[in-house]
Amino acid sequence: MRQGYIWIGVVLVWLAGLAGPVMADEDAPPLRIGLTPVILEDQLSFLDEWQVYLEEKVGREVRFVRRNSYGEVVDLALRGRIDFAWLCGYPYVQHEGRLDLLAVPLFESAPLYRAYLIVPADDDQTESISDLAGRVFAYSDPNSNSGWLYGQQLLDEAGVDPERFFRRTFFTFSHRKVVEAVAERVAHGGLVDGYVWETLARSRPDLTERTRVVHRSEHFGFPPLVASPGATADERNALREALFGMGQDTEGQALLEKLNLEGFRAADDELYDGIRALKRLVDVGRFPEPPDSYEP
Repeated sequence: MRQGYIWIGVVLVWLAGLAGPVMADEDAPPLRIGLTPVILEDQLSFLDEWQVYLEEKVGREVRFVRRNSYGEVVDLALRGRIDFAWLCGYPYVQHEGRLDLLAVPLFESAPLYRAYLIVPADDDQTESISDLAGRVFAYSDPNSNSGWLYGQQLLDEAGVDPERFFRRTFFTFSHRKVVEAVAERVAHGGLVDGYVWETLARSRPDLTERTRVVHRSEHFGFPPLVASPGATADERNALREALFGMGQDTEGQALLEKLNLEGFRAADDELYDGIRALKRLVDVGRFPEPPDSYEP
């Protein structure tokens, strides 16, 4: 009889493990995930919900570490101050070999996005970046593909000197703020992540309607989540499984809807070949170095 009770107890424990969330390991240090407002901005309530969700899935405390720029987040990752980061593809290829791909989001059914060149909605004259000579131009981040690097390709194709073409340029360190700057005519044009613009078109159509998309780039690999050198295999697997599973349960699906994403999947390194090709043009001096770029 006693042996029967033992077996019943084992079965109950097993069933509980199947039915419930992973119990948090209170002794383990938190998983630290670096973010910037370049992608996510003014979403503190969402981050609180996502943190709780991930903690239930990985069984550990999760802490989002917010910084103002990609360079700052990369610095934290390479110094072991964070375990993971959500970055643009450009800083990933700048530091590949030290940062490892963990997962990539799915936007419009693919792990891809495009850069948008935008101008104020009432500007019906501008047809390309060539028409913005002598104007004020907004970039998002010096280590952003869509928010800086791709712009150098457009200027190169136009055959102009990027150092002299615009009257003034500035960085907003947020794609949303690029849209705001153009909508408010603080800038005559700007480069923005198309995913961010399309997401704002859903949540803030009053903002995007005051801008006009002049040009859409070819597709690039979507900004990935990467692992820092110090992240262990168990930590990587736990977070990867939590992200991959978001599309499989009601809570995760609700969070994805707020992000305007459809899920996460394994990231193929080839997704970032287009950004690599642009980076090589920086390396050989055809494009200028990113202003205040981070060098480890």
